[in-house]
Amino acid sequence: MKKGFISVLALIMAACMVFSGCGQKTVNLSKVESDEMQFVQPQSGDTVAQIKTSKGDIKVILYPKYAPLAVENFVTHANEGYYDGVSFHRVVEDFIIQSGDPTGTGNGGDSIWQLPFSDEFSDRLHHYTGALAMANSGEDTNRSQFFIVTSMPENITDEIVSLMEEAGWREGIIDTYKQAGGAPNLDYRYTVFGQVYEGLEVAFAINGVKTDEDEKPKDDIVIESIEVTVIE
Repeated sequence: MKKGFISVLALIMAACMVFSGCGQKTVNLSKVESDEMQFVQPQSGDTVAQIKTSKGDIKVILYPKYAPLAVENFVTHANEGYYDGVSFHRVVEDFIIQSGDPTGTGNGGDSIWQLPFSDEFSDRLHHYTGALAMANSGEDTNRSQFFIVTSMPENITDEIVSLMEEAGWREGIIDTYKQAGGAPNLDYRYTVFGQVYEGLEVAFAINGVKTDEDEKPKDDIVIESIEVTVIE
């Protein structure tokens, strides 16, 4: 990847989101034709999680093979009820919904090890719409907060595609971003460890709520519980 690509892409993506318009939206991921792992439906042996929110349920598949630390942290927290009652403290329209901070401020939360843990990047996992990823405050500062990407396909402009092509991104990744939408400017900065496979409309409903000047929903939206299972 070429030096400076991520920072340039981030500026372009920010401009796209500013002019993308308002109103509730969603993306039909079932219509995405892609061989990328994040668009393969869960199968026997896969670990999945049902995030039950006050707006409805969001189901995600987790990827312990490619992000073992992030998955272990998320699953352990979920099983211990760490996320129960925790709010979505940050909602950025046409970008992300963020939660995982018991203080609800965006400044709290800890990992299961009581220390920040390392980033886990993979060519197999990207910030497509519906991606579940760790929030952080810099390199290797993962704790408990996470977000789900809610960026529309129209944000993947021809200019962004050209930048990705020049930087040497695989054709499959670029094509999937064009179909599904997402935030490629977040790749290799934040750890993707899961993907929504059902209930994406709930994530978009959360993404469409009114927020204050700090990007916090004016009316609390909370995680009621997270149930983790292994498909038989």
